[in-house]
Amino acid sequence: MAKVSPEDLPSGTTTLRVMIGGKLRQLRQDADISREEAAYEIRADATKISRVELGRVSFRLRDVRDLMVMYGVTDEDEIERVVEMAREANRPSKWKRYNDFLPDWFSNFLEMEGAASMIRTYEVQLIPGLLQHEAYARAVMMLGYGHTPLTEIDKRIEVRLKRQEILDRQEQRPELWAVIDEAALHRPFGGANVMHGQIKALIEACDKPNVRIQVVPFTAGAHSGAGAPFTWLRFAYEELSDVIYLEHLTGGLYLERDNEIDAYQAAMEHLCVQATQPHKTQDFLNQVLKDHYS
Repeated sequence: MAKVSPEDLPSGTTTLRVMIGGKLRQLRQDADISREEAAYEIRADATKISRVELGRVSFRLRDVRDLMVMYGVTDEDEIERVVEMAREANRPSKWKRYNDFLPDWFSNFLEMEGAASMIRTYEVQLIPGLLQHEAYARAVMMLGYGHTPLTEIDKRIEVRLKRQEILDRQEQRPELWAVIDEAALHRPFGGANVMHGQIKALIEACDKPNVRIQVVPFTAGAHSGAGAPFTWLRFAYEELSDVIYLEHLTGGLYLERDNEIDAYQAAMEHLCVQATQPHKTQDFLNQVLKDHYS
């Protein structure tokens, strides 16, 4: 694991747990120690070791220290550094205050999104969440959660807007590359006035140095990503592999195998070829604005 100072730690307890778990797994494998042997050292079972290495559970600091010693780490400073990372990973998520309605699978995604150095996303029917105008986000929320109290709707919109803050932070600002199907621009969530504001917001977002937007026009015909929105996350830490995130009605799916990543990477590259060139996206959006929402 490369030296990481406290101020450079990725945001999000999920991401930190995955980093530490990956570190412990690599150390165990290098030491040629089985999960069962490691589990015996910390008075647990092999399932616990597996969950720790996958970043699925919080850490007992004593276990982290004992495992590193068992795996042959003799540098006390290195042990203390990883223990400190584990202590940080055990702190409550900043999304915890929304736990009354935010499911764990989505909280985990938000933390990983916040820690990513690159976010590439493809959307078919909706504007990507990181680019949604507040009024548009409300219209989308009212459609999906119209039966819930307005106070919860307001909180959901608050989460949506807080997500977007990562694009403007001063340090560790991610690169966002969004590919949007033209259908999303013509699906009138909230009516013409709301869509006018949303298209204007996209036009303005194109001016951000860390945001790139492309539109797959109707004229492109059938394409490789048809009907399947997805998000591809990449991190600035070698311990963290790329992740493909797929969301469905009641949950989210994370793909991390090399062949899965390769397939979605190829699909994304193909979509980018079929879409508007980034420097022409504002012209395309202005034309949509003029033709449909002026």
